[in-house]
Amino acid sequence: MDLFDTSWTEVLGFLTGGACVWLAVRRHVLTWPVGLANNALFFALFYDARLYADMALQTVYFALGCYGWWIWVAKRDGSGPAITRARRAEWIGLLAALPATTLGLREILVASGGAAPFFDALTTALSLAAQLLLARKRLENWALWILTDLIYVPLYLSRGLVLTAVLYAVFLAMCVVGWRDWRRILIAGEGRA
Repeated sequence: MDLFDTSWTEVLGFLTGGACVWLAVRRHVLTWPVGLANNALFFALFYDARLYADMALQTVYFALGCYGWWIWVAKRDGSGPAITRARRAEWIGLLAALPATTLGLREILVASGGAAPFFDALTTALSLAAQLLLARKRLENWALWILTDLIYVPLYLSRGLVLTAVLYAVFLAMCVVGWRDWRRILIAGEGRA
């Protein structure tokens, strides 16, 4: 696939995706509505690429986006919850759900003719966990996003989604910045800043 052979859906997904992650790094509430637009664009893009788990993931992201938006505006000042670390119970739940979700999704994707069943399933499971932690403003969301993006970049390249692979490489860099900035804020005790 030619680098310049990209659809408007992919271009707009690139732009809204970059804006969404940048806003999340900045802890800005607009990350959520921009993210909802991004979900709709990537739903269509992944349908065309036959990455069905990533496509379905966009519907779940949409629901989690509404949840995160609600949580982040629950406070009058719009700051939402303070940045905190994930709780032990959250980790236990995530560590139990990740392999089960990955294996279950893989089977569905094999049966439906998905292009990359295992990696599509794994990135979907990791993304769900990361998005849930982001909605709750847990620092560790960035670590999960970093791991996920390290898998997404080669996956999207393998499907000829060059611009999307570039976007996820940019996401990877922004996630490193997000981890660094949120960690600094947490250590300084300024979690609502």
